[in-house]
Amino acid sequence: MSEISILKKRAEFLKAAKAESAGVRGLHLQARQRDPQEPSTSRIRLGITCSKKVGNAVMRNSAKRRLREAARMILPTHGKEGWDYVLIGRRGVTIDRPWDDLLSDLQEALAKVH
Repeated sequence: MSEISILKKRAEFLKAAKAESAGVRGLHLQARQRDPQEPSTSRIRLGITCSKKVGNAVMRNSAKRRLREAARMILPTHGKEGWDYVLIGRRGVTIDRPWDDLLSDLQEALAKVH
């Protein structure tokens, strides 16, 4: 199992936005393989974002918590080391999507980008 670290800088999110992406019902996934010269290439790195389109602060935080937990469960087994993943919440769907469906959405999105 791979260790997951967090994307924190805007530039890291922008690099992922220019790379591969896959939209599924419950979320949108952006993924990029890091350059071997970049630090911590042996880890999976994760970023999560939800815009104001998702809803107010309570709804955005709820969507981010769901995405964070889904990533914690799925990425160690289905993600690849040396990749950055950004999960983006969707309005009205990420929060209300049944949990098992959200997990399968993330697995489907990962299969699309790999």
